Amino acid sequence: MTIKDPSEIPPLQGLRVVEFGQYIAVPAAAQMLCDLGADVIKVESTAGDAARYVGWTQDSYGPMFSAYNRGKRSVVLDLRTEVGRQQALALACSADVVLQNVRPGIMERQGLGALRLMEMTPRLVYGQVSGFGQQGPASVRPGLDIAAQAESGMMSLNGDADRDPTRVGFTVVDVMAAQVLSNGVLASLVRRGVTGRGGLVDVSLIDVAVSALANAWTEYHLSGRMPLRRGNIQPNSAPAADVIRTADGMIVVSAYTQDHFAKLCAAIGATELALDPRFRENAGRVENRPALMDVLGNAMSHMTSDHVCDLLASAGVVAGVIRTMADVKAGQAGVSSDLFVEVTAPDRVAVRVPSLPMSLCGVHRRAGRLPALGEHTQEVLSTLNF
Repeated sequence: MTIKDPSEIPPLQGLRVVEFGQYIAVPAAAQMLCDLGADVIKVESTAGDAARYVGWTQDSYGPMFSAYNRGKRSVVLDLRTEVGRQQALALACSADVVLQNVRPGIMERQGLGALRLMEMTPRLVYGQVSGFGQQGPASVRPGLDIAAQAESGMMSLNGDADRDPTRVGFTVVDVMAAQVLSNGVLASLVRRGVTGRGGLVDVSLIDVAVSALANAWTEYHLSGRMPLRRGNIQPNSAPAADVIRTADGMIVVSAYTQDHFAKLCAAIGATELALDPRFRENAGRVENRPALMDVLGNAMSHMTSDHVCDLLASAGVVAGVIRTMADVKAGQAGVSSDLFVEVTAPDRVAVRVPSLPMSLCGVHRRAGRLPALGEHTQEVLSTLNF
């Protein structure tokens, strides 16, 4: 018998994850665990995960669902019935990990709360995500990404100073919450390997959003000044996250230090800028930022974005081409050649989505199939004697 090299075995192979998830936070966390080798069983209501249909009417595999549910098995259970609750309980007790982002209190009323399940199955790792915590007055509020962006202070920092606050252009808190949850689950599984016992991983969108602003919080407390919206620029350095137009688009540039600014000027053939009294010191560059941007823009206006970035990269200056999603290609500008995988669904052309953003022994980014609603119900329940 050939013994397989342990480094080539997916790290979560043989583990079962039962997901009671909708939308993004929990399904995305479960997707990561699935990509790492776990068998993920997605429990859906008879109506299905709402993400199947958000902004989509063509079939039951909308963009949000397609992004975070490849390779899972779908089981439909009616938790409004006693039979459905008993089936869910048996399934949860067969799992290594249970994940849920149901409104606080509902899983407890259905007999599927963390305390009961961990008492019945001490080895169980139970992960839950809420909007505003599991207890207290705020816990009853609907908890979606945008509310956490607003309540955490994130929106107050995002956008231009003379305009209303702006949300981050994607569901950033949901995505971060998924990563936090999966990290907590993996840490709990490591501890279980030592102690034999699982544990609870409790995540809220509001805590994730507030903690993401750690640098801004530190700046606020040390300086006593409230951080304000300033668009792309950074108020204490120039050029820093400034956008400059080129011959064919735009780039973003940061040259924080005197050395970097001198290298920037030399790279674009404008060494005299480093000697200009207005720009010689950082304080002057900040004070004269509009004039600095005009001069830099004129110097780069005849160059393509890629050419400018190549010049600056060679000089050790941070810069990036501002690309649309249509411009982002696997294998270019550092993007892994195998990052995108094909996701298939019945009667639909395959779509390509980013997979795990890390390389790991035993884990290969691979295409995945989306489960039809309830496709694996009988298959899974038969193993539980239902």
